[in-house]
Amino acid sequence: MDINYKYTLPKQSRPIIIIGAGGIVNDAHMPAYKKAGFEVYGITNRTKARAEKIAEKFDIPRVFEDIDDAIQQAPENAVFDLTLMPNQFVSTLEKLPDGAPVLIQKPLGDYFEQTQEIIEVCKRKKLIAAVNCQLRFAPYIMAARDLINKGAIGQVYDMEVKVSVHMPWELFPNVMYHPRLEIQQHSIHHIDLVRSFLGNPKSVMAKTLKHPAKEMSSTRTNVIMEYADDLRALVSTNHDHIFGDKHQESYVKWEGTKGAIYAKMGLLMNYPDGVPDAFEYCILEEGKKPEWKSEQLEGSWFPDAFIGTMSSLICYANGESDVLDTSIDDVMDTMLVVEAAYESSDKGGVTPNY
Repeated sequence: MDINYKYTLPKQSRPIIIIGAGGIVNDAHMPAYKKAGFEVYGITNRTKARAEKIAEKFDIPRVFEDIDDAIQQAPENAVFDLTLMPNQFVSTLEKLPDGAPVLIQKPLGDYFEQTQEIIEVCKRKKLIAAVNCQLRFAPYIMAARDLINKGAIGQVYDMEVKVSVHMPWELFPNVMYHPRLEIQQHSIHHIDLVRSFLGNPKSVMAKTLKHPAKEMSSTRTNVIMEYADDLRALVSTNHDHIFGDKHQESYVKWEGTKGAIYAKMGLLMNYPDGVPDAFEYCILEEGKKPEWKSEQLEGSWFPDAFIGTMSSLICYANGESDVLDTSIDDVMDTMLVVEAAYESSDKGGVTPNY
């Protein structure tokens, strides 16, 4: 079967200015932009030495003294790539030129009140603002979307995201002890992914839990997103599987009236090295036994999906596309679902009448 899983690169690129020089820039943003052939005009970071290190590694021509210096030297058509923590978004967005394209790192705020402040600044300054919810652009996700859009598996009645892995949270010291760790910092990817396929849920049931031997606020979550009576949507994550590779899982599965799709998210297993991804599909044929077929896809979540989010923003800013896939308006709804998940978790379930 012919499967189209490639994102659209802009016909005319724009110079990118990166604000922030954390691990995600080294591991994903810069490898993605290099692979795509995007021009990174310069980089800045609160600790200049970190920006200089990344600039040297990836041949970035300019290291700015600070955000103000970066904005002052920015070309008129520059795209700003914010890789900061959410509590720095508002003050940074206030400094950007009105109408500038900007890609904001997820999550769009640590709390919903902060999300509203970020949205307000973007609207007031008429920024062309998107959020880096890049899982939508992973090759296996794009491939699944293409098959579903073509009607290959019929009407989707089940979508499940399952993650049971050992996550080395110590690699993320800035968020490791965040009071809203698992959903806000990780499962937000999966919630946003479900929304991108199924739309906004009618309601949310969730429980997020901590580990008895860890100080972190939460490392495991179940989220049920309610749609129609015949459509199940489940996100189930467990980052505490410390029992070796066997029985670890990391996948997205779609089931439909005519077939099914299975996508293995290899990145999350043996993180950060990962394992190979897998993409399989089964199309039902009358009178035949179900047969699963594998498709070898090029690329992975890191770094290729990061090309997708930046390409979408540049294409929209250029007028080459009329759709901004991860716009702040769209991701605002993801944040509302996240907020509902926390509220559901806090309220707890229904007590049986014993």
